[in-house]
Amino acid sequence: MTRNYALTSLLILPCSLGMIHAAPVLRTIPQQEVQAIFPQQAPPHPRLLMSEQQLAAVKAKIQSQPALDGFYQALLRKADAIIKQEPVTRVKTGRRLLGVSRLCLDRVLALGMAYRLSDKRAYLKRAETEMLAAAAFTDWNPSHFLDVAEMTAALALGYDWLYPDLPASSRREIKQAILDKGLHPSFKVTHWVNGHNNWNQVCNGGITLGALALMEDEPELALRIVHRAVNGVQAVMAQYEPDGAYPEGPGYWVYGTSYNCLLLAALDSVLGTDFGLAQAPGFSRSAAYYLNVTGPAGLYFNYPDSGSRDGFICTVFWFAQKYNQPYLAWTQHQLWQRALQQKPGDLLIDRLSPLTLLWATDKPAVPEHLSWMGRGSNGVAMFRTSWIDPNAVYLAIKGGSPGVSHGHMDVGSFVVDADGLRWAGDLGPESYDKIESRGMNLWGQAQDAERWTIFRYNNTSHNTLVVNDQHQRVKGQAPIIRYSALKEFPHTVFDLSAVYEGQLAQALRGAALLPTGQIVIQDELTAPDHPTSVRWAMVTSAEVELRSDRTALLKQKGKTLGLAVVGDIEMRWTTFSTEPKADYDASNPGTRMVGFAFELTPGRIVRYAVTLSPSGTARPSLETLKPLRAWSAALPTPHN
Repeated sequence: MTRNYALTSLLILPCSLGMIHAAPVLRTIPQQEVQAIFPQQAPPHPRLLMSEQQLAAVKAKIQSQPALDGFYQALLRKADAIIKQEPVTRVKTGRRLLGVSRLCLDRVLALGMAYRLSDKRAYLKRAETEMLAAAAFTDWNPSHFLDVAEMTAALALGYDWLYPDLPASSRREIKQAILDKGLHPSFKVTHWVNGHNNWNQVCNGGITLGALALMEDEPELALRIVHRAVNGVQAVMAQYEPDGAYPEGPGYWVYGTSYNCLLLAALDSVLGTDFGLAQAPGFSRSAAYYLNVTGPAGLYFNYPDSGSRDGFICTVFWFAQKYNQPYLAWTQHQLWQRALQQKPGDLLIDRLSPLTLLWATDKPAVPEHLSWMGRGSNGVAMFRTSWIDPNAVYLAIKGGSPGVSHGHMDVGSFVVDADGLRWAGDLGPESYDKIESRGMNLWGQAQDAERWTIFRYNNTSHNTLVVNDQHQRVKGQAPIIRYSALKEFPHTVFDLSAVYEGQLAQALRGAALLPTGQIVIQDELTAPDHPTSVRWAMVTSAEVELRSDRTALLKQKGKTLGLAVVGDIEMRWTTFSTEPKADYDASNPGTRMVGFAFELTPGRIVRYAVTLSPSGTARPSLETLKPLRAWSAALPTPHN
């Protein structure tokens, strides 16, 4: 007898939503407390992130650990290649100098670490040349302050790490540039200081690195900047609450969180404390979010303005070391071993990668939990059948709001991996510079903002519902109302009603990954008091074979995924184009949307499910659909 998991009631201990919002340990830190921590005499250089003793320990680990030695050899090759390149020049892309700042940081970190570990003076001289070139810029583009922050970080780390061996004249030039083009402008352009997105983390992190690098010469300025940072950064750290989900998605998790970690690590290395900031519950759990947001096909659940491809990220090792949770670095170790065998240079693509040598852990244990859920302003849930099997099935789905920083109208959207391939995907972000160069306002978040005319940003391009050809409501919020990690029926349910306000009287979406590897996406919709048209669709790179009104087959690289619909709606599978809708839209080659449309009469309630069945699995029995609010009795504490 086939067990109908979607119809089976589960006994789950009830738990009110309020009980699981752990109180964060964020607080106002008075200047007197910061001042009391400041040493009478600044620690010797190097002091940012590492000391001479730590460098000696890294050298010893390289001698004893083949994986670290492989990384180190790749670092030396990168440093050798940089020597042959011309130093940075002040050339903007659109309104940004950010690419130049990042290139400078990439080079200075690689050369600086290579020199401190090898004593090869060619690396020292090339790093000095790079920093002097950046120091000579007229400014570091304070109108886009991320550019200033990353350039300040680059010169601060180079100045500190190489201080004993830099000529006095070069030290003076670099120090003056950090002051005049980094630290002092940070008191004129301040919108980021208490912001709720990655700008806060990057700018507070980069500027604080500069202040700590110069603290023996500018103690009062350093104190002022550190005090500002340890209070200001709390505004964005609160966005991780309660479970660690990052509202801006995985790509910006890497960016913002990495600089947040640089800030905390620098405070620890120089002052011996991070003022308890690392113990904020949501932030401390967020590496588990990053671990789960990458599927077995090696792709992110790439919402909202996030690219799809993951890569080797050293920040995860900081979390694994800081919280003594080595499993957090599981996927990074897999990437590490694969790169050493195939293309070691891939380990050094990220500009912060040399810090791996400071933070790397021993080989971690396999993560214990196959499901993860994070609430907050852009809540998500992720499920998989295995951490080891490269052909594992993976389901990730989000609720949240289009109104978050970098948000898309992607509420209810999901991605699916199976057999090592992505079957349901996301088209990703648009080119910022391309849109801005047209004079369009990419960053408006009103309901009628130009942002939502861009195909990749509105709900017509995402794996969710379009009702009466209208956009989702920007101010709407779709919370998680059900979640279970029990192996018999791992699932989640989102209430999308506020995102379709005025379009549907009620909208619920549930998602489950059954033990068989089959996926269920179930909707419950209540029509308003007027006729309503609904479109269900998902993006895929697979070929689509329409087999019947209610079944379709996806094919790619010799693999298949079956689609079927059950429930009382009149529908027929079809395909929708992902071609650009306007001349400013990006092309989306090799993709299409598969889905269906149906009509709702006034006041009608419908319940239907789409099943996604990887090759070799039979469709689940879903003749009678269990109401979503009965999928589980309550919302238990997630496994974080």
